[in-house]
Amino acid sequence: QVQLVESGGALVQAGGSLRLSCVTSGFTFRAYAMGWFRQAPGKERAFVAAITRNNNDRLYAASAEGRFSISRDNARNTVYLQMNSLNPEDTALYYCAASSTVFLSGNRGDWSYWGQGTQVTVSS
Repeated sequence: QVQLVESGGALVQAGGSLRLSCVTSGFTFRAYAMGWFRQAPGKERAFVAAITRNNNDRLYAASAEGRFSISRDNARNTVYLQMNSLNPEDTALYYCAASSTVFLSGNRGDWSYWGQGTQVTVSS
């Protein structure tokens, strides 16, 4: 059974930092690209960041570039999202996802497995 379990979401003040984690099981983690998406109330789920299976390339949404950093630990089947300089526009439910494609994609349709999400709320 495939499982992706996110954690680390919290209420934080603007300018603060959070580190999200996603622990996975039920599939060959090292064979999948991993990514993060987010969904704010009333908006569609949007791409945030992705990392290749072998950790050698990353892709970021414009809103995340320079503030967020994605990483992975293939020995622990875990992917992380370090978020710095948070602002209220970052408030959303953050989802971890896995993709079997060899390229990094911001298209939701290219991602096979999804977690249930962890809530990030940034107060002004």
